[in-house]
Amino acid sequence: MDGINDELSPWMRMTAPRGASLSVESVPLGRPWFRSWILLFGLLPFDYDELCIERLEAERGFLERSRMLSAPLWEHERTLEPLPDGRTRLSDRVGFRPRARVLARLHRAVITATFRHRHRRLRAFFGPR
Repeated sequence: MDGINDELSPWMRMTAPRGASLSVESVPLGRPWFRSWILLFGLLPFDYDELCIERLEAERGFLERSRMLSAPLWEHERTLEPLPDGRTRLSDRVGFRPRARVLARLHRAVITATFRHRHRRLRAFFGPR
């Protein structure tokens, strides 16, 4: 979870049970794995993710299809594509069905801002596109 938390820092952090590793060998595919609390500023729980990884391929990406407190359906697909010049293109596709339809616009705005922040953090660490 260190990589995820680096991307989310300093605004959010996700919890994991001790010893949980997001490695190809250790992730149970196609079934709920554990509940990860999402902590605002790393302290205040405001949502959770019943983490369920459907597909995980080393150096290629993953597909997560989970339930969250705020969304009974959450889907996040990350794709890593090697480029001819040795760099890698990272793409995130996110879909969700919010639990409270009246909050759908706010939910979408928060998710958009979160992923923009994550991509800025990744560019800062790995360099420009």
